[in-house]
Amino acid sequence: MLRGSDAEFSAVEHVDEKSWEAFGRYKAGLLTILPIILVALCLFSLDSLPASPQKQDCLTPDSTLRVTTTVVNVYAIVRDHKGRIVSDLSNDDFELREESELQPIRYFSRETSTPLSLGMVIDTSRSQEGVLAAEKEEAKEFVREVLSSKDQAFLSRFDLDVELLQDFTSDFASFSRAIDNLEINYAERPLLTDPSSGASAGGSHLYDAVFLASNELMKSQVGRKVLVLVTDGEDQGSKVSASSALAAAEKADVIIYCVAASDPEFYELRGMPFKGDSALRRISERTGGRLIRVNGRQNTAAAFGEIAKELRTEYFLGYSPTNLRHDGSFRKVRVRVTHGNYRVQTRHGYYSPKE
Repeated sequence: MLRGSDAEFSAVEHVDEKSWEAFGRYKAGLLTILPIILVALCLFSLDSLPASPQKQDCLTPDSTLRVTTTVVNVYAIVRDHKGRIVSDLSNDDFELREESELQPIRYFSRETSTPLSLGMVIDTSRSQEGVLAAEKEEAKEFVREVLSSKDQAFLSRFDLDVELLQDFTSDFASFSRAIDNLEINYAERPLLTDPSSGASAGGSHLYDAVFLASNELMKSQVGRKVLVLVTDGEDQGSKVSASSALAAAEKADVIIYCVAASDPEFYELRGMPFKGDSALRRISERTGGRLIRVNGRQNTAAAFGEIAKELRTEYFLGYSPTNLRHDGSFRKVRVRVTHGNYRVQTRHGYYSPKE
């Protein structure tokens, strides 16, 4: 269970050397592609703003005055009182506040086509033995549906450790082959038969996986950044805490969706309590995504279908905060529709740039 208010997260712990080894190939590749990313950043127009808070430097014609502004980008899903997605609202229908202060919405669009950086993070611990096959097939169909030529996706898996199986790619065939290679890790430490012992049941480094995906892969990306976790939500043995994993995701401006697939017999036969939902709900709701619990292949397909629909019906709202301090603090953001009975799904806040 996560604890603490928005601004009270603990400092990020360090993942041990073994947990980072699987990401070594990405770190090396980053040095090669970084110049390309920097050029791409310069070419972005105001109609395609990145998801992270951006500092914009403006020079006067004689270059004697420098003014720095920050643009915060917010993606929102709106539902009516029956839970149906509403996609026909305009800029004037929204009110946006940061720490209770009303903020003018400078940029607005519906059904955004901003490039998408998608991460699929799949649990391969033994608790997923009965559901992994269905997850693999439905995950492939989901990526096939949402990934366009201007988008990119990566795949990682986690159990006793975290491994990057496919770095960012726009090639669906490469991504599909990586998913086909997913398999349950039967080399885990022995499973518990006595839940009162307090030891770990197998290994499921969920929080490490979220931290590494956010900090090592997503942080440097621009545009929309979405992480889809496919897991039962039970963490066993991570080096970082749930709060540190969440803070890393928020600092990287990642939206997290959780497809919570579990094998009930795994826990029932071992007399072990299941309590994965609370952490997944916290992580997803705080970042602007949501938790979808599934039980069976049909429901798994429906869950991925719901996520795909939301990614096609988002509202984009951009604003320049009236709070000009660049102090690295967490700032709460609230978006609401000014009329009617609507519910807005969006992230709870962002970390301001730090000088």
